[in-house]
Amino acid sequence: MKVLVIPDVHLKPELFDRADELLKADIAERAVCLMDLADDFGQEYNILLYERTYDRAISFQKDHPDTLWCYGNHDLSYVWNMMETGYSVFAISTVASRLNKLKSELPSLDSIAFVHRIDNVLFAHGGLTEDFVNTHVDESKRGDPDRVIRSVNRLTPEIMWSSASPLWFRPQYSDEKMYGEGSFTQAVGHTPVPGVYQRGSVISCDVFSTNPDGTPIGTREFTVIDTLTGEFVTVK
Repeated sequence: MKVLVIPDVHLKPELFDRADELLKADIAERAVCLMDLADDFGQEYNILLYERTYDRAISFQKDHPDTLWCYGNHDLSYVWNMMETGYSVFAISTVASRLNKLKSELPSLDSIAFVHRIDNVLFAHGGLTEDFVNTHVDESKRGDPDRVIRSVNRLTPEIMWSSASPLWFRPQYSDEKMYGEGSFTQAVGHTPVPGVYQRGSVISCDVFSTNPDGTPIGTREFTVIDTLTGEFVTVK
């Protein structure tokens, strides 16, 4: 299956416009969004932009109901009342209500989670490590990847709000072994990179983020992954 990865959004509703065009052009069969819909530099008071971004995500879900969503730390900071860079106290009710509306449009609440698996590819905001699984998943479940993912997706905020969790881990700066290396490719966001690239089993996709002055960090390309082979291409 060809899957279109929508990386970290950060108040750029136009990402969903382009993703919609690409799906309608049959570039991919479905989409996975790595979220971080909320927050960007200097936008704490721009509640209209928060509303537009979440509303566009909701309309995208309506048009593409098989889309999967991977929670980002910037989304859950509003749900869990955890302060985060760019966090807007003025947007709390907007994010909470719109996120609930997005969830209400999903065919199943399993469509939004920390980690998703499609065939041989795992999707997570930051990335899932072997050590995290060994620490937080019962040994009796570790032989079954689907049971592992279900267990991870049920973990509490106290565990997930840490640098080792799939919300926060940054494989771009670590040699730590990723979960399922040799069997799974992982597609991740969270860490801005200048271009989509693969290192080991990890494909880094966060290329729409910006510097504090608003200048782009990455190439602003979408990633399309073959979930059987793990091969990928990029498309603007």
